This record gives sequence, structure tokens and C-alpha cells, in this order.
Amino acid sequence: MTTCCKPESGAAAPQVDAEQFALMCKALGHPARVQLLNYLSSYGACYFGSLADVLPLAASTISQHVSVLKQAGLISGSSDEQRVCYCVNLERLALFKRMVASL
Repeated sequence: MTTCCKPESGAAAPQVDAEQFALMCKALGHPARVQLLNYLSSYGACYFGSLADVLPLAASTISQHVSVLKQAGLISGSSDEQRVCYCVNLERLALFKRMVASL
């Protein structure tokens, strides 16, 4: 008898909010969004104009990708005068990592 599918003794699987997990997975389901999140993770906060330079895509397309990442809570944006500064939501990204690890 194999033991590969038996849970570890005493280890309870953490609860995963399937809806939120699916939302974050969907947000990371496109290579452009993965690249944007990776860029923000390594670079830190930046303005939208800088994000538009990360990928060879139209600014409107990048804006759509940013909106999906924001909707999933993986990034956040704050406005000053005429520009929006984006950064990674570290708590949400950490939650995503914990959810993946619990699978």
C-alpha cells in the first residue's frame, strides 16, 4: 500500500479561500502580469509611466493588466497630483504564497 496520498499525521491543511485564491491565480495567469508583478517586487514602487517601459505593449494594454492585478489585491496604487504610483501589496502576495504552499 502506498502512502503518497495519506495526509501527514497531525498536520492539518490550512483553510484556503478558494474564491480569493482563484482570483489571484487568474491575475497571474498572463505572462505580462507576472512580469509586471516581478518588476514591482524587485524595483519597489513606481509610476505608471515606468511600468509602460517594462513591456513592449501599448499603455492601454498595460493599464488593463494593472487593473487585473489591482482587482486581485496583488498591487495597490496611490495618486499624487497627476500620476499614480504602484507597489506590491506584500501582505496579499504573502497570503498567495501561503495558499500555494498549502496545496
